[in-house]
Amino acid sequence: MKNMEENKMKNIRDFEDILKEKYGEKGTVSRDKYDADSLAFRLGVMLKEARNEAMITQDELAQRTGTKKSYISRIERGQSDIQISTYYKLIELGLGKHLNISIG
Repeated sequence: MKNMEENKMKNIRDFEDILKEKYGEKGTVSRDKYDADSLAFRLGVMLKEARNEAMITQDELAQRTGTKKSYISRIERGQSDIQISTYYKLIELGLGKHLNISIG
């Protein structure tokens, strides 16, 4: 029984090991692209959730922040790089929410 448990533990890998295997070490082109895409996706999900909670449309958010609906849509789908300053503007000015996130 003990040997079976030890064998199971040997097969467990952490997420960082999986990322290294698939995308390489941090600082490589493919890993940097993965990390940037992952961040864009997470920010998009957070924006969409906050916007839906505020019960406003993409168009309304775009008008409040001087952007375009298509830009808001691309952000929410994780298809657009976004600067943190722009993200703060969308959340704090457009949605009237205080943003306290840690990205690392």
